[in-house]
Amino acid sequence: MKLHEAIQTVLRNGPMTASEIADEINRKELYQRKNGSPVPSSQIHARIRQYSQYFDRCGNQYKNRE
Repeated sequence: MKLHEAIQTVLRNGPMTASEIADEINRKELYQRKNGSPVPSSQIHARIRQYSQYFDRCGNQYKNRE
């Protein structure tokens, strides 16, 4: 699974902050980085900006674009 797909998966439960998204992805092991380290919230921010066609921002939270 790619990171943006993992983000979409966890956001099916509703809007979340980047930290909450990262925690959930790491807890469920939905995405593995090449070096094996946990996904940081900064990578969530970067990936959401890169795939902005899939996500909306609501204050400090993100949600799937409908």
